[in-house]
Amino acid sequence: MDIRPNHTIYINNINDKIKKDEMKRSLYALFSQFGQIIDIVAMKTSKMRGQAFVVFKELAASTNALRQLQGFPFYNKPMRIQYAKTDSEVITKVKGSFGDKDKKKDKKKKAQEPPASLLKKPPAVGSVAPVHSGIVQVPDNPPNYILFLNNLPEETNEMMLSMLFNQFPGFKEVRLVPGKHDIAFVEFEGETQAGVAKDALQGFRITATCAMKITYAKK
Repeated sequence: MDIRPNHTIYINNINDKIKKDEMKRSLYALFSQFGQIIDIVAMKTSKMRGQAFVVFKELAASTNALRQLQGFPFYNKPMRIQYAKTDSEVITKVKGSFGDKDKKKDKKKKAQEPPASLLKKPPAVGSVAPVHSGIVQVPDNPPNYILFLNNLPEETNEMMLSMLFNQFPGFKEVRLVPGKHDIAFVEFEGETQAGVAKDALQGFRITATCAMKITYAKK
């Protein structure tokens, strides 16, 4: 297991009964909390069954995802995750084959940026990518152990939401509303636990265009 850290992680032991598109969406929902994802590769050939590759833009994101989600019950099967043996083609292109001009630009940029070690480490649980740093204040109800989610994309399913909220202590269940794809309820054991998940996932994007809005449900 001494494969060197890599932007791409390799996942196997995935439940192979899931449709490819649903699997890719669910992997995106689960892994994008750690950082920007460039690509997800999943094939349904007999050789590649139950396997996928997730390509992150940042190395720190792939490392964090590997540590946090090792053994995570993805569609009821514990995922086995390791770094991919070679850099993904996408990353190789980004790194090298866009000519020297970009490299020079990069060097200049790097000189102005503080080294990564000085930057604040993201929190371990629910280290949601700061894509939504311009958080819109969502009008809220008094604290409650049930959260109300809206602005969900059409392809949202119970499994995706369970995987997102499952990482927070006290999670009990997700309830979708029949006939309404854009709203759901998530129940926790207590108000405090619900509040932690609400703050961590406020504005989380399951797809690039839909930022999830979370409020406490009306009592």
